[in-house]
Amino acid sequence: MEHGFAKLSRGPDAFADILHAIGVPGPHVMAWATILTEVIGGLAVILGVFVTPAALPMAAVLVVATVTVHLPYGFSSIKLLSVTAAGAQFGPPGYEVDLLYLACLAALVLGGPGPLAIGERVRRRGSSSEFGKGGKNGS
Repeated sequence: MEHGFAKLSRGPDAFADILHAIGVPGPHVMAWATILTEVIGGLAVILGVFVTPAALPMAAVLVVATVTVHLPYGFSSIKLLSVTAAGAQFGPPGYEVDLLYLACLAALVLGGPGPLAIGERVRRRGSSSEFGKGGKNGS
């Protein structure tokens, strides 16, 4: 979600300009599609609802970011260039974090969002009401 909000705060046109510069077709449409994917998909993952349908567009955004932006900078996400009085100076990040996010999405899709997820709680509440209607555990 943070990446989507960061793009919104700088303005979608600024992100569209970046997409245009790296040769992405339809940069304004793709800017909005990316922002919405990051914000709505991130919210889905945080809440644990619609994780599987949200994972595909989120994975697509990550793969495109990996190939078009991060791949030329290598694997490592931290490239310490120097340490000055102002603090550490870092170079451009590699694709390490993109792979981590992809692995997390795959784990959520394969393993489910977990018992504390809102989607799981709603599912359990719906199935527990079935038991109260004379089912296996009903009276």
